[in-house]
Amino acid sequence: MKRVIKGTEPASFTQWKSLANDEWTPSYSILRNPEKQALHESLLQEQGYVCCYCGNTITLQSSHIEHFRPQNSFAHLDLDYTNLHASCQGETELPKPAHCGHSKGNRFPEQFHISPLQEDCESRFRYTLIGQIGSTQNDTSARNMIDILALNISFLNNRRKEKLKGIFDDGFLDDFSIEELEAIIHQYRHPRDGQHEAFDHVIACYAEQLLAAEIKRKKGATI
Repeated sequence: MKRVIKGTEPASFTQWKSLANDEWTPSYSILRNPEKQALHESLLQEQGYVCCYCGNTITLQSSHIEHFRPQNSFAHLDLDYTNLHASCQGETELPKPAHCGHSKGNRFPEQFHISPLQEDCESRFRYTLIGQIGSTQNDTSARNMIDILALNISFLNNRRKEKLKGIFDDGFLDDFSIEELEAIIHQYRHPRDGQHEAFDHVIACYAEQLLAAEIKRKKGATI
């Protein structure tokens, strides 16, 4: 899951909602362009043009506006900007396996979930060098989100593996420094133009996993 830091909703979206009166109630089902497109573009920009769930690159055409808390159960959040994100279409192969927002649909584990807005959301998941995503042993919420979002399907695993192997090859893993890991983390957390490439957060997370293990190893060696 990719952490999302929310910005301010588009002025046109705010103004459209403010038109509510006794005879007209705004709702997502009647939201149209140009307000809807402005909303969609705002979500893409604040996410760095990657999916809030898997981190794959997305555009206006290859994504949809996602309600984290589903509309059918949380009608009061229908137009709440903090509940809205941009998700990939989640249909990538034939037969098309749904993942991310289209896999989640109306399912929502009220007690055991992780929101892209949570500061620690990315650290709740762990990655292997072959692209698989997992969680710590006792993190029920992380396991639930992996299942609901179908984040462990072969399409995503293969894409993550390709990305990870491109950075963490055998030569690097045989001889890396803490400084090199820190540089990778900074590079993939802070793209220069604000636009991420596919699975940048996975690279950063894996480097953070290596960094934590290396610091622990060095501390143990000095005892």
